[in-house]
Amino acid sequence: MEGISMHHRIDRRSFLMTGSLGLGAFAVPGFAQVPNVTSARGFTHAVASGEPSADSVLLWTRHVPADGGAVELKAEISETPDFAKIVSGGAQITGPWRDHTAKITVGGLTPGKTYHFRFVAPDGSFSPIGRTRTLPQGPVARFRAAIFSCSNMPYGYFNAYAHAAARDDLDLLIHLGDYFYEYRTGDYPAAKDSVAGRKPEPASELLHLADYRLRYASYRGDPDLQKLHTLAPMIVQWDDHESANDSWEGGAENHQADEGDWNARRAASIQAYREWMPVSDEPWKAYEIGTLATLFRTETRLLARTEQPDIAPLFKQADPIAALKAFRDGAWQDPGVTMMGSQQEDWLAHAMRASVKAGQRWQVVGFGTILGETVMPAAATGWLAADASERAKRYITAGIAAAKVGLPFNYDNWGGYPAARARFLKSAQGLGANLIVISGDSHNAWAYDLAQGGKPAGVEFAGHSVTSPGYEAGVGVDPKTVAAALVGANPELKWCDTSRRGYMAMTLTPDRVTNDWIMLDTVKTPSAAGSVGHSATVARGRNLMA
Repeated sequence: MEGISMHHRIDRRSFLMTGSLGLGAFAVPGFAQVPNVTSARGFTHAVASGEPSADSVLLWTRHVPADGGAVELKAEISETPDFAKIVSGGAQITGPWRDHTAKITVGGLTPGKTYHFRFVAPDGSFSPIGRTRTLPQGPVARFRAAIFSCSNMPYGYFNAYAHAAARDDLDLLIHLGDYFYEYRTGDYPAAKDSVAGRKPEPASELLHLADYRLRYASYRGDPDLQKLHTLAPMIVQWDDHESANDSWEGGAENHQADEGDWNARRAASIQAYREWMPVSDEPWKAYEIGTLATLFRTETRLLARTEQPDIAPLFKQADPIAALKAFRDGAWQDPGVTMMGSQQEDWLAHAMRASVKAGQRWQVVGFGTILGETVMPAAATGWLAADASERAKRYITAGIAAAKVGLPFNYDNWGGYPAARARFLKSAQGLGANLIVISGDSHNAWAYDLAQGGKPAGVEFAGHSVTSPGYEAGVGVDPKTVAAALVGANPELKWCDTSRRGYMAMTLTPDRVTNDWIMLDTVKTPSAAGSVGHSATVARGRNLMA
């Protein structure tokens, strides 16, 4: 991977001729901005695949007929790219009620095999050809997955997707959320921090179904993301920005009273997600990777999460430290505060038990947010840049004060849900699981040895972002100084990088798992140049990194 500088570029004429982007090409720098992608016809956004099993896979596309009405699409899947022999397929009627998207699950496939697929429209036109792969069955010597999160288009190019697409050693793609961001143009990022030509539609904040659909159409017009989707199956789960920042069951930080009913907005975001993403409508699911591992897709945002704690009001009280201690010993420990809800917790415990009992070597659980315990170092007072905002200063000050009484600084991740965290880790320990947690959300890269009750419970590989900025955006010191202080203040944290963008590449073998954090050289210009910034390994049976 060292020195890879390949960037997938296709000229404008070939885009329009093949329909691989349709009018979604407005997202590509150098293309004319198109005011509305709804005029696109034919196969507008290429193809994608997901939900792989040993003998089936879900295939996705979008096709708008000339009259904008209903259409029946057929899926074909073959072992060869010339489709000389069609080995499976299916059909679906789609139309404006589902934004002209189609998801067809095809079965009867061979385990651990690469296939080529396409869709056929009634007029005889073909979609671009995609490549997918079934999960293996039986003993597996090695399995490698690329893991992504936090892709904010205005902050830069999706070079992480381009880097992964240039590889030929990936069996699976995993996206842990924040596939796009819901903000209006100029909010996040501010105009001064935006990269020219990276302006998704609509310009307004996403509130209604049409808004969410258009934002998906906009992001899925990106050539690197589109290329990646055509090369391998992707298992996806949402985090908050697919709906609104810091969302929970009953609301979100970025949902205000004058923006309508939260339940309507939440439903719109879920509908658009299920239309545009290669994912089943099941809220959570387990995937068997032969006898090597079970991968668990979870939901920790919209269905059962209780509202995040907020310690800011505690600093307005006469004795903030006493208020923090009372919160620590009371509301913070409330067992009713949950990420997943009792139904999913029970499902996950039973599914992990079945995995361990079946002899699966690893139990890999994907969460949207970080599980590892993280407090703010006292040294953080010296991190802030000279022009840091008052908000940033308050955040650092509050975090340091919270740390003095044993509290974390982030309550939107598992730090705000300690009882639920303990239940999950105790369950994994009791089962004898070989637990690997993979997570996103934070924009930075982290490696944790997870503990519960003073005993090892598993390891966590937390991924950095595709483009969204991390700590480096608000501090004025060397990132190595920040990382050293964070590791020094947090016993579970073994390594972190707080300044670079990219993705993770995790390699599973029967006796060990290795995770590489791929660091891209830049996101400000199109370039897939990058390298491995750090690697961590865990041996089976230890639940600790080597």
